[in-house]
Amino acid sequence: MKLYTTDFISGKEIETLQMVKGSVVFSKNVVRDLFAGIKTLVGGEIAGYTEMLNDARRIATALGADAIVAVRFMTSSVMAGASEIIVYGTAVKVK
Repeated sequence: MKLYTTDFISGKEIETLQMVKGSVVFSKNVVRDLFAGIKTLVGGEIAGYTEMLNDARRIATALGADAIVAVRFMTSSVMAGASEIIVYGTAVKVK
C-alpha cells in the first residue's frame, strides 16, 4: 500500500473511496519516553506509530484501495500528560 502526502498521484487518474484513519493515545511515561528517545538516537521501530499506520492501511485494503493520498498527521492533548496522534488520508483506487 503506497502512501502519498499529495492530493493526487502524478500521472495517474484516481477514484476516491473514503477517508481512512488510525489513532493512538499516549500517556507520559518517563521510562517509555526515555526508551523512545534512545531509539531516535540509535534507531529502531516505535511500535505505537507502526500500529497506527497499519490500522489505516488495513481499512484501506478492506475497501480495495491501491493507495492512500493526502496523508496527514495530527496531534492533540487529551488530558495533562496524554496526547492523541492521528493519521488520516483518502483511500483511492488507481485507474
